[in-house]
Amino acid sequence: MKKERKTTRGPIREKSRTMDKLVDAVGSLLLKKGYTGINGLSIAKEAKVDSSLIYNYFGSVNKLIEAYIKKTDFWTPDTNEQLQDILENQSKLDQADIIHLLQNQFTAVLSKKERQRILLWEISESNTVLRKVSQDREDLGEKLFELFEGDFQHTHLDLRAILAILISGLYYLSLHAANNGTTFCGVDINEPEGKGRIDGALQQIINLCYEKVN
Repeated sequence: MKKERKTTRGPIREKSRTMDKLVDAVGSLLLKKGYTGINGLSIAKEAKVDSSLIYNYFGSVNKLIEAYIKKTDFWTPDTNEQLQDILENQSKLDQADIIHLLQNQFTAVLSKKERQRILLWEISESNTVLRKVSQDREDLGEKLFELFEGDFQHTHLDLRAILAILISGLYYLSLHAANNGTTFCGVDINEPEGKGRIDGALQQIINLCYEKVN
């Protein structure tokens, strides 16, 4: 007897593929035209689908943009296995973990133009979606601080301020290297040797901080 063919998987797969196409279209437009070229009609045209599907599948253009940013953002556990492992399996972070997080973040931003465009977007425009993504990063940061900040409670180090300077510096160095391609303080970040010097400096700074603990 011939088995009845299942039809439910087809529409589900088609919806998933269309959602992926819409998310990818946001990234394509960001690279081609910058954030000013992103709207519902342009996204639908880039994805080659009807614009009504944005609202059917995501609820709004903003929700679609948020889905794209979370797919590409370094500080998203859903797409960052290192963060996912830390939050699920570790009760404490040591200095090696912090060094690796910073170095991996530097690599992630330096190597992906999409992430660079998002950073430029965040500092160029007041936007509810970007504010929400930024707050999500802050909430994640609080969870990470809980895993190692206790090590520094008997020191006079302002660890949060130190990390704020380091992370924002990594962002700027990545954007500078990607858009100007020139050296910064004589270090060429676009060359492996220069990138290695920054990675080494991150390690030196975090190690110096932990010397205050021991």
